[in-house]
Amino acid sequence: MAESTMWWIAAGAMVALELFTGTFYLLMLSIGLVAGALAAMAGAGLAAQFTVAALVGGGAVVIGYFARRRRPGDPSARAQRSVNLDIGETVQVPGWNADGTAQIRYRGAQWTVIHRPGVTPIPGLHRVVELVGNRLLVEVI
Repeated sequence: MAESTMWWIAAGAMVALELFTGTFYLLMLSIGLVAGALAAMAGAGLAAQFTVAALVGGGAVVIGYFARRRRPGDPSARAQRSVNLDIGETVQVPGWNADGTAQIRYRGAQWTVIHRPGVTPIPGLHRVVELVGNRLLVEVI
C-alpha cells in the first residue's frame, strides 16, 4: 500500500472520530494529515511527510484556537429573557451595602441585588440583566 494511502486513511479516520466526538480540533489535525498525504504524493521522504503534517496540523490548531478565542462567546442562559422572565424588569434599589450588595423586595420576596463589576453602585431605578445564583445582577437605567 502506498504511503499516501495510509495518510488518506488516517485523515478519514480522524474526520470520522471528529463526527463522533464533536471536537473541532480533530478537523484541524486531519488537515495536517491531508498535507502529509499530499507530501507523500509529491514524493517527499517519510521524515518530510511527518514534518509537513505536524506543521500544517499544528498550525491549523493554533489558528483555530486563536480565531475561536477572539469571537465573543454565547450569552449566558441566565441573561436571556426567553429563559428567565425577570431579565429586563426594573427594580428600585433604595441603597447599597458596603460589600456591594443591596436587599430589595421584588415579586413579594426579599432579593439580594448585585451590580456589574467595576460600576459604582448608586441608589435608584435599575434593570435586571442576569440572575447569578439567587441574586439579581442589575445595571443603572
